[in-house]
Amino acid sequence: MRSIVMRTSILASASLTALVCATPGLAQSETSPSSETVFTDIITVSAPRVATDTTELLRPDALPPAAPDTAGLVARLPGAALTANGPLSGQLQYRGLFGDRVPVRIDHQSFHSGGPNLMDPPLSYAPRGLVERIELSRGLAPVSDGPGLAGGANVVFKSVPFGSSDAFDAQSEFTLGYRSGADAVEASGLTGLANDRWVVQALASHESGGNIETPEGELAGTEHTRSVYGLGVGVRNAHHTVRLDLRRHETGDTGNPPFAMDIRYIDTDFAKLSYEGELGAWAVTAMASLADVDHAMNNFTLRPAPAMMMRYRETLATGETRHVKLDAGRELAGGYLTLGVDHVTADHAVTITNPLNADFFLTAIPDAEISRMGVFAEFEMVLTGWNTELGLRADHHEAEAGLATVGSAVPAMPGMLAMGFNDQDRSWDDTTFDAVIRSWRDLNDTTRLRVSLARKNRAPTYLDRFGWLPIPASAGLADGNTYVGDRDLETETALLIEAGVDWSNATAYVRPAVFYRQIENYIQGVPFDATPGVIDNPVEMVSGMNGDPTPLRFANTDAVLYGFDIDFGMQLSEHWRLDGVANYVRGERDDIDDNLYRIAPPNLRLTARYETARWSLGLETRAFAEQDEVSVTNSEAETPGYVLLGVFGEIALTDALSLSVSADNLLDHSYRDHMAGYNRNAASIVPVGERLLGEGRTFGLRLHWQG
Repeated sequence: MRSIVMRTSILASASLTALVCATPGLAQSETSPSSETVFTDIITVSAPRVATDTTELLRPDALPPAAPDTAGLVARLPGAALTANGPLSGQLQYRGLFGDRVPVRIDHQSFHSGGPNLMDPPLSYAPRGLVERIELSRGLAPVSDGPGLAGGANVVFKSVPFGSSDAFDAQSEFTLGYRSGADAVEASGLTGLANDRWVVQALASHESGGNIETPEGELAGTEHTRSVYGLGVGVRNAHHTVRLDLRRHETGDTGNPPFAMDIRYIDTDFAKLSYEGELGAWAVTAMASLADVDHAMNNFTLRPAPAMMMRYRETLATGETRHVKLDAGRELAGGYLTLGVDHVTADHAVTITNPLNADFFLTAIPDAEISRMGVFAEFEMVLTGWNTELGLRADHHEAEAGLATVGSAVPAMPGMLAMGFNDQDRSWDDTTFDAVIRSWRDLNDTTRLRVSLARKNRAPTYLDRFGWLPIPASAGLADGNTYVGDRDLETETALLIEAGVDWSNATAYVRPAVFYRQIENYIQGVPFDATPGVIDNPVEMVSGMNGDPTPLRFANTDAVLYGFDIDFGMQLSEHWRLDGVANYVRGERDDIDDNLYRIAPPNLRLTARYETARWSLGLETRAFAEQDEVSVTNSEAETPGYVLLGVFGEIALTDALSLSVSADNLLDHSYRDHMAGYNRNAASIVPVGERLLGEGRTFGLRLHWQG
């Protein structure tokens, strides 16, 4: 049976916008494909550089430097977009949803970000030089991936594989890159020893860059620096494999102009112990992991310091996530059954301080404790001619917050809000149930139908529920509003239907999909009370002191998201090919006449390239329509459309060394990305309150060696 494996190989260029999506692999298979291959898009970051036979085209190992945010790389896939909040703080948006509504894992490890504004979203912990591939569940994630309302992503790090004999073999690879748009450099490497039973490895990367240059000047406060160090060891025998991986991530002074503060540091430790093996007829996997985040942000290091000492602010945030997961699968009754259990606990604390006054502090999130215990079952079978995956999941959620405190130098009004918070019930629990059906059917050797139906849930975050102080912390919305939480929030429930067709032959492919998602109890900021702008409540008074007389509160509303996306391509001749991706999504409030905030505009990407076995050259066009379907509630501004051009090239210098070069935004066009936030750094060329400009013409190169 013909298998249409839904993979997207990204060819190298020296700028992210000049990367190229290759044809989804059209591999032959003797058996029916699994749901993993049918419903998963894969960006292959590492692949053989030189053709293994005369039919294969160049697949370079390394992606050259562009914007360092890995979320921008995932945004090349159908349905995806980048919510840009800074050079390292971008969030993956998928069909109009972002934040924790889109489950993202790093090497299968789930964890919570450390700060209330998601300056460290999960993909910020995946430097592109260390990434082997990125897997995106198209449409929605299976129940085994955990809760979430949209398709989830999993980033797989590079690793040294086990050998084939008892002799140890040394393996290494290194990457160096440069990007002119922010005078940015990067270096990364992996090295290790392995035989057929043991593997030991070390990995490291470092990235740094200055302020981003636009056609109209410099964006102040957009520099970045990040370092990663890691060790890993694995052991296996005929039936069992155990691996331990440790990583340290250190982010230094890094700008976040859409936010009220910038990153001073984010120090995070990861530990993961994993197991794969066979116990009788069962294939078993298990994992225990830890993520420990220590985070500081302030309003004076990378932007003009406040005129008054009393306005200096530094926020300290911590987050620790412990994750345990066990699942087992086996063939049963003509299908394949997977049973599993997972447990996640997390602790969060956020304290706002004035570093010039030890008596000024507020525990904006006072020791929040969150836990979730889940069980799930998935069964793949053939049902009335359709290959079908049925998934069921149940999760019990618990959350509790400690006592809010304020320092003696804090004005009286925030103290009153803290007392009101402390006098109320600060605990919550709920049980949610998810159900997913994903089906596909091959009509012939070239055409496959796909249909997905789901009911999925998302519990309120600690910020949604326990944010008692009106501050501009909104899990990365970056709309300039201040927010407070609501302890009585209900869990979001989404109903989803998606249908698609995958068609391919020897020289072309096209994969359109349409979707509709209705979300009950969608958590959205709404006016704090019925008289916005009239300061008649302590919350509005404190918010007014912080510069926003019309605060929002997180509340349950209703929403719908619908649209379509498509990717396509054609081999025009022996060496020329054309590939493209188009996306359209609408997000609307279903309870009032308004739109959801920060929805990507309709967009199209076309790439034409000439390829040989050792080198390639290409041209890419990216077109974005105007976005005039904006949120009145969030005071969102419309943006005009624009078109960008990029060129790229690559060559395998030797069997071990490759070079990639590119020029992005070739015409140095001035534009404003609708997914970028509004500037809050007074030193920038962009006035405070206006949408940030996009990067100007950028040249880049990258060298990659593997041996």
